[in-house]
Amino acid sequence: MPLAVYILGLSVFALGTSEFMLSGLLPPIAEDMNVSIPRAGLLISAFAIGMVVGAPLLAVATLRLPRRTTLVALITLFGLGQVAGALAPNYAVLFVSRVVSALACAGFWAVGAAVAIAMVPMGARARAMAVMIGGLSIANVLGVPAGAFLGEHLGWRSAFWAVAVASAIALVGVVTRIPHIPLPETRPRLKGELVIYRDRQVLLSVLITALAAGGVFCAFSYLAPLLTDVSGLDKGWVSGVLALFGIGALLGTYIGGRVADAHLFGVLLSGITASTVFLVALALFASSPVATILLTFLLGVSAFYTAPALNARMFNVAGAAPTLAGATTTAAFNLGNTGGPWLGGTVIDAGLGFASPAWAGAAMTLLGLAAVTLSLRLSRTPAGRVVARSSSPAPAPATAATENAVDCTV
Repeated sequence: MPLAVYILGLSVFALGTSEFMLSGLLPPIAEDMNVSIPRAGLLISAFAIGMVVGAPLLAVATLRLPRRTTLVALITLFGLGQVAGALAPNYAVLFVSRVVSALACAGFWAVGAAVAIAMVPMGARARAMAVMIGGLSIANVLGVPAGAFLGEHLGWRSAFWAVAVASAIALVGVVTRIPHIPLPETRPRLKGELVIYRDRQVLLSVLITALAAGGVFCAFSYLAPLLTDVSGLDKGWVSGVLALFGIGALLGTYIGGRVADAHLFGVLLSGITASTVFLVALALFASSPVATILLTFLLGVSAFYTAPALNARMFNVAGAAPTLAGATTTAAFNLGNTGGPWLGGTVIDAGLGFASPAWAGAAMTLLGLAAVTLSLRLSRTPAGRVVARSSSPAPAPATAATENAVDCTV
């Protein structure tokens, strides 16, 4: 595996840490910026909105640009976004910095995946993508808890500075280790690919992904105040519990990836059902520190257990749109990461307490289960099977252009 692929994995570690670290920093940010915790939680939604918009746009806009130059520009912009966040004098500036960082993050994912695949032989492509996705998983295990630890001991701004430093290291690696990647010879026919959005199975896949992700992150985004104000744990416990969620995510990704190909709908139904049960249990037993810690780990497992199946389902029904399929999945995940924290903040603002996002998240995952059931029923009809086959043509020779979108999704 070329060293450059690991450089991309390091870059993704910085991206993932920035995306998720606010779940452990909301109380100090809210206090420093003189805003409520639900309003601080909108900063998580701001990043997700940037990913929703940036994933499809930048997947298309960067197809004809030099790959290494694009990566350098995007990781630089991302790092500057972290510096702007660290120096933000007010909430508005911090909010804008999160959106800008998210746009750069979405673009780097799209281009970085194409570069990783272009640097390895056909038989090593999955391993190359595993290195990049591994950067995100390690971000959940190490980066997010480290951000919470820094926020507790050195102030929340120190976490942004730490990610800025990681981005600078990644920038040096990109400049020195990423080789020249030839541009794709032809542009994809985007007008033809847009027809996938007329397919109800594609729209259902977007809905399922958004609800499954949003339900978990509705509760996860407000985990820090839940742990301290409801479970009665000391602030020092927050980083450790976040790390436990990340360990669960690693385990869930491994298990889900092993069985999703053979039992796609089984994974979706069992995983989203498990998330619903764990969220309800979290709402009921939030006052118990032991129960909260255990359920946090289990939520990490169930949430990431479904991720491989959610990705595979989108490519099954939208395989005729290689440029947009992966970007659509990324956008769908981040639609959930936008709506979940917003809904969680809304129920907290309504005076329902810090355990209420778990109830709201369970409602979202329950709707996701209903959407999975409908999708399964449609897939068993003749019309549903024809759509699935027609949108998954025989594999064509892979290019950097097609892989740009297809393999960039977590």
